[in-house]
Amino acid sequence: MRNLSARTALGLGCIAFALILAFIWIPLDTETWLVERKRGRYIVGDSLAPTLAAGFILMAGVMLLFERHSPDYHPSRQNLVFIGAISIVGVIGILLMRWAGPVAASLVAAEEYRLLRDTAPWKYIGFVLGGGTMVFCIVAFVEQRATWRALWVTLVAVIGIIVLYDLPFDDVLLPPNGDV
Repeated sequence: MRNLSARTALGLGCIAFALILAFIWIPLDTETWLVERKRGRYIVGDSLAPTLAAGFILMAGVMLLFERHSPDYHPSRQNLVFIGAISIVGVIGILLMRWAGPVAASLVAAEEYRLLRDTAPWKYIGFVLGGGTMVFCIVAFVEQRATWRALWVTLVAVIGIIVLYDLPFDDVLLPPNGDV
């Protein structure tokens, strides 16, 4: 029996996760497909962004399977610590993303967050804090130090997503505002 390398195990895990996302979770959790035609025009469907994310995860898994390096036959403690740390950063980022906007609105705004979620600056608070936390922590963890460069990469990434995903579409709400 061939020993399962850490890269192969992670690659297979990514592929399985992407397939579960694309074919089970996303269709069960969204009402529309990738693109929807409404009143004679095409709009972004609920499942476009998560399906693209599943596609990127699938590509990463396939790349891990076909990567050629010296064999590392067993997942190491370092591999598991890395995956655990990234998972913790993801959970913290998602919690910040979900709750930063509503908490800020409850402290400052006269109206409830649900009524403000599609107006600047409210719609960006959770996305910038949660997404920025995830990107910064992952870059700092991979580089094994927090740097100004990591902060600038974070700002460019988060602002880039806002510019490409939020500004061109009137009917798109950045996470988590569609669920609030």
